[in-house]
Amino acid sequence: MRSRHHRSGGSSGGTVRHNNGQIPLNRNHVFDSNGPDLRVRGTAQQLFEKYLQLGRDASSSGDRVMAEAYFQHAEHYFRILNAMTQAAQQSQQERQERMSNRQPRPSRTASPAIILPMNPPSRRPSSPP
Repeated sequence: MRSRHHRSGGSSGGTVRHNNGQIPLNRNHVFDSNGPDLRVRGTAQQLFEKYLQLGRDASSSGDRVMAEAYFQHAEHYFRILNAMTQAAQQSQQERQERMSNRQPRPSRTASPAIILPMNPPSRRPSSPP
């Protein structure tokens, strides 16, 4: 059995990273989270809700230290959700600006044409004087 620290083939443990080393801001991205005492997997929204509920449960059972740890994890995923929302809004705004700045293509109407005669007038040879 592999240890949990094993990385196969130089991958980054299932997390997809782009050029700048950041996790892509996609609402459907699944995170593997190693919480204070358990491992949780899900989207940022799911992890936020899960850690928030775990924090409430720990708080109601009187474990203030564990509750604070869960709330800190919940805050982390809350910040990720906010970053995703901001990125989506910015992307939408940029897309709208591109669409509004787009130059309309000129219409293809008939331009005035030069009409040439089909048969040019024939020139008569001039008679010698």
